[in-house]
Amino acid sequence: MSHELAELLFPHIQQTPAVYFEQYPARHLPEGAWVSRFAPSPTGFVHIGSLMAALVESKVAHQTGGVFFLRIEDTDKKREQDGSIEAIVQNLINFGLTPDEGIVAIHPEREVGAYAPYTQSERKTIYETFAKFLVAQGLAYPCFATESELTEIRKRQEARKVKPGYYGEYAIWRDKTIDEVKAQLAQGKAPAIRIRAPYPNPKVVRFHDHIKGDLEMPGNDQDMVLLKSDNALPTYHFAHPVDDTLMRVNIVIRGEEWLPSVPLHIMIFEYLGLPLPGFAHIAPIAKMDGSSKRKLSKRKDPEAAVSYYHEAGYPRQAVIEYLLNLANSDFEDWRKAHPGVPHTEFKLKLDHMSKSSPLFDLTKLNDISKEVIATYSAEQVYEHGLAWAEQFAPEFAAILKHDPAYSIAIFNIERGGDAPRKDLVKWEDMEASYGFLFDQPFAAGIRQHGYTWGKIAPSDVQMILTAIAQSDYQISKDEWLNAMRAHAEGMGFARDNKTYKKAPDQYKGHFGDFMMVVRVALTGKTNTPDLYEILHTIGSERVQARFAQALTALT
Repeated sequence: MSHELAELLFPHIQQTPAVYFEQYPARHLPEGAWVSRFAPSPTGFVHIGSLMAALVESKVAHQTGGVFFLRIEDTDKKREQDGSIEAIVQNLINFGLTPDEGIVAIHPEREVGAYAPYTQSERKTIYETFAKFLVAQGLAYPCFATESELTEIRKRQEARKVKPGYYGEYAIWRDKTIDEVKAQLAQGKAPAIRIRAPYPNPKVVRFHDHIKGDLEMPGNDQDMVLLKSDNALPTYHFAHPVDDTLMRVNIVIRGEEWLPSVPLHIMIFEYLGLPLPGFAHIAPIAKMDGSSKRKLSKRKDPEAAVSYYHEAGYPRQAVIEYLLNLANSDFEDWRKAHPGVPHTEFKLKLDHMSKSSPLFDLTKLNDISKEVIATYSAEQVYEHGLAWAEQFAPEFAAILKHDPAYSIAIFNIERGGDAPRKDLVKWEDMEASYGFLFDQPFAAGIRQHGYTWGKIAPSDVQMILTAIAQSDYQISKDEWLNAMRAHAEGMGFARDNKTYKKAPDQYKGHFGDFMMVVRVALTGKTNTPDLYEILHTIGSERVQARFAQALTALT
């Protein structure tokens, strides 16, 4: 009966699974090489946890001489959103995780690799071939249960307080005759194909998880759907064993949410006579919400979306190094011991990954990003910052491109030496951090906020600016500071804060207050990079114009 049923359900399938093992032969890779895949669904949202999974998958493959590929799992057509595949591919490219195989470019779209197609909806015939094999072996069967029937089953189970699902006496199509199946087909109805699981199932499934360690779980007793009735596309449960086997995946790295399904997946591998891959289940990224810990949520947390980091302008190196730190806590020590070494040299270990959810910390990411940007040359800051601005801040991009040499000189302020300035966290901060050194943003800032002179009287401000506007700063920094200090003392300011605190009534302020007037006049800010470097970078003409503008504002 099983063979007759298989022919009845799949008359158009003439080949056996053996055909596909010939079409997709074993990969010729070094011993110990891992083949991994990133297999997202195109549902319109790429989670930061997905990027972390892709990073881990890419690392373990490449550091063993293996292959990392992208497979699009688009079998849930109801949830699919336009543009999602493009977003997945672009996010991988944005963060330096372009796959070795699968869709590797989107403008124009380009798919590479000998195990194509890498989009599941294009592999329908493959799944039907394997499903026909299972039906012919009596290991799967057609199910015509309607939504109302399934709802009624759930209600009966709730009333009886038994576990939900399609199993045992509740598997109403499990033992139907072939004539009953023919009657449904004659009415034009399409069945789902379900696995025939033992019930009860006394088997205990034991397996090794490369992150969780040795695990054991109850064997599967649910007759889960393998092929859907509406389009004959597979569920993840069925596509995973079929595709990962044919594409020669030997390490399945995925989210922890799939861990309860491992007994079902192992059952399908065994029913099909396929070798088991390794498994590694990654705990989801969490965050503190008050005193409790919860998963990072796409509905509550903007930082859950990978697009957040690209749009904010975090350097991809910073994001990747932060995720490596979440993946292996010893990465931070490795980075300290190997400054300047590319993070690609770090050997990620699955068994060093946390069994529980790592905590997301935006402050930590910002600290890492500061450190990363501090290692960049002024030319690199200009290049990366401009690339971001052209996409997300075109007006500022135009300012940067107007005089590239001047822009690079600005980004070079306090960039050299043993202690480079670390005030730039991400590219969207660039205009706030450096914009006042460009004419247009400076003028806009003054129009909006004016000058803030603090406790210094306007008459003293005018006296300071008039004197300093005529001073010579084309001298060494020490000479210039000494000259500024002499000016300050000559105008009634204490030489330093310590002196001022001893007798505050005798002075108009201290040297810092005096220099703050100069700083505000030149930048409109009270906190800036080194003032001497600013003077030399913006040039004499701009210095004189800004002093003149500040003096005009006082009258």
